[in-house]
Amino acid sequence: MLAALALALLPVLPPVLPAAVAHAAPAGDPPSAAVSRKEAGAGGSITVTGRGWRPHTLLTLLICGQNMIGGTNSCANGDGRAVTTDDQGAFSRPLPVAEPPKPCPCVVHVATVTGPAAAADAAFKVAGHPVAPLPQDVSAGRLAVLAQPRLIGSGGLLTWFGAPPQRELAVTVGNLGSTPTKDPIFQVGTSRGVFAPKWEDQQWRGTVPAGRRTEVRLPVELAAGAHGDYLVSLKYGGRLLVEQPWEVGRPWGVTLFWVLLCVVVPTVVFRIGMAVVDRVRPPRPGAAARPGRTGRDRHGDRHDGRHGDRPKGRQQDRHDREPGTGTAPDGTAALPWFTPDTAPSTTATERPPSKGSA
Repeated sequence: MLAALALALLPVLPPVLPAAVAHAAPAGDPPSAAVSRKEAGAGGSITVTGRGWRPHTLLTLLICGQNMIGGTNSCANGDGRAVTTDDQGAFSRPLPVAEPPKPCPCVVHVATVTGPAAAADAAFKVAGHPVAPLPQDVSAGRLAVLAQPRLIGSGGLLTWFGAPPQRELAVTVGNLGSTPTKDPIFQVGTSRGVFAPKWEDQQWRGTVPAGRRTEVRLPVELAAGAHGDYLVSLKYGGRLLVEQPWEVGRPWGVTLFWVLLCVVVPTVVFRIGMAVVDRVRPPRPGAAARPGRTGRDRHGDRHDGRHGDRPKGRQQDRHDREPGTGTAPDGTAALPWFTPDTAPSTTATERPPSKGSA
């Protein structure tokens, strides 16, 4: 009975085993994508299928030009579609055909939205869309900015007095290519108003793995005394990545320095000039001696200009010469308001007879 049962099941076993092996084999294969047609015109539709993806993972489907060298900027993002994989990590989704912003060769790009990064491309041609050769440096331009850039740092005391303003441009970039990018060379430019940026090559030391993101910090410096509204730009592989405005304050310390210089210097020059004039100017006749200076009076005695050090004889002479002292130098009495020459006579004079008297 067992032999009969084995012979009865023998024709069924061969088809079952290969099927089980077929479902087990793709478990270790990388994610893949395929299209139902290799060429279609704009306005048509194709079916995109994939295998080897993680189960229940959200994916995006995009038609991109230039083999997606410029990242999602070269894709028709407005006509993309989203799909979720099944329990086996497979999917099938219709995708409308649209012309990407970049010329062909084109691809259908499939990438994960959540979880670990994974991507796959399927070659596709948009009928009637322009075709152009790929850039020489395929690895350049695979970096894309994933977050808003920031300017890190602040001005100090030296900047307030006209030192060159300095900042660090922090940018979060992601590698959208399939190979790591090592020691990329960026171009940092600063501009003001309508003037073109002044570009400077700066090499960032590090490696951005494929499908990963990292933060890149690059120094930015302006000229001494710069102030106003500036624009910091970042380029990589000839493609503009970000533009960040930078408002630089006025160095008021320089203005304060010039104001003090214009006030202090004329004052010092004026004081020096007045001191020189006072030194070289001859004394005027009859001018009183300044207090505190030593000189000689007309009698030849030295004095220092103080009232208490004057000779007593000179004080006595001045006292004798002053009117109203009560005595004259010769000892005769004199009225306070008369000088000795004009004093009234002491002899009595006869009164002239009045008119009409005998």
